[in-house]
Amino acid sequence: MADATTLEDWLARLERQHPVAIDMGLERVTAVAARLGLKARALAGRVITVAGTNGKGSTVAMLDALAREHGWRSAAYTSPHLQRYNERLCFDGQEVDDASLIEAFEAVDAARLADEEVSLTYFEVGTLAALWLIARQQPDIALLEVGLGGRLDAVNVIDPDVAVVTTVAQDHAAFLGTHLETIGQEKAGIMRSERPAVLGSTALPASVRQHAESLAAPVFALGEHFGWHAAADGWQWHGEHATGEVLSLHGLPALSLPLDNAATALQALTLAGMSLEEPACQRAFGRAALAGRLQWQGPWCLDVGHNPHAAAYVATYLAQRPPRGRRFCLLGMLADKDAKGVIEALAPQVDAWVPVSLSGDRARDAEQLASFLKACDAQVLHCAASPDAGVRWLHANMDNGDEVLVCGSFWTVAEALATLEILGVMASPRSVS
Repeated sequence: MADATTLEDWLARLERQHPVAIDMGLERVTAVAARLGLKARALAGRVITVAGTNGKGSTVAMLDALAREHGWRSAAYTSPHLQRYNERLCFDGQEVDDASLIEAFEAVDAARLADEEVSLTYFEVGTLAALWLIARQQPDIALLEVGLGGRLDAVNVIDPDVAVVTTVAQDHAAFLGTHLETIGQEKAGIMRSERPAVLGSTALPASVRQHAESLAAPVFALGEHFGWHAAADGWQWHGEHATGEVLSLHGLPALSLPLDNAATALQALTLAGMSLEEPACQRAFGRAALAGRLQWQGPWCLDVGHNPHAAAYVATYLAQRPPRGRRFCLLGMLADKDAKGVIEALAPQVDAWVPVSLSGDRARDAEQLASFLKACDAQVLHCAASPDAGVRWLHANMDNGDEVLVCGSFWTVAEALATLEILGVMASPRSVS
């Protein structure tokens, strides 16, 4: 791509080069991965792949913090990003630079054009570029977050040493369907024969465990083999070594990130060969954070949750933290998401709403959201043309003591964060940490 000289050029070109944005399947990406040499050697000392409807990002964030605190060199590949594409790949907690990404995109492009040309999606090129960079670095551990599903996701071109499934709920119905057993089977597709599978929820469909057992993959399930419970000094964890040895940690600091995911991260790292040290775990959880997940900017709480399952977790969190004034919700969602389910989950914790329009092919406008809200007898204060406009309207109209929940989409949170920075609303001590 001779005409692509900057990272922005490359990203714009990648968005246009494949006929559809999402094209499930591994045949094309596997062929290019082989040309890049990614199938010829190990990606890293250990690889953990994380799939699930919700909780993938927070699990990877805690895996990364724990690994680094124990002195392991880490690489973390996640998606999507909030404000910068570089967020998708971090080495030892630092975002990859533009020059490295451009070099990787060039390598992937050369490989896909070698011999018979292979067409790749934006996500597939990005994933192969990240894997190529990780392979060059050879970190102690690579943490890979599945983009969509599991079995047919581009990340699944790599064989993990440990596979993690966090949760299974309805989302991306156009690609994964609406039957939870089928969705669970797709997400369990990241598992490998005789390699540990960590089940990070007590409510997973039976198909997840069944798939693991069909592969003779040792199963480690939340509530059976590992778990957590509250304690006076924070929380405690118990788990199992691959040999069956019982492990425990005490005095772990309180988190806003889900403790199920924290416990899952500890179990996965144990199975990856890490000897957990209590002080290191305490330090890691003390600084673990994830942008856009219950992130506080002054009185604004931002969360990228966009399905009923994620919204229910946010509602439970907010119920424990009543505001001094009113609580508003700035809501922007894509047209293929369950707006009614999200609204119903959040409604008990919201006094009034500001729906906002999103742009793009899958956009849903504010008036459509307002119709869902009114059908639920919710108070609609204002319909805004964009998240930026909604943030500015609320900023001008909220009183001291009021709070705002911003949620419904990565697009909503990303634009709102940018506007809050322009308005000078700084990060709050209540941020996830």
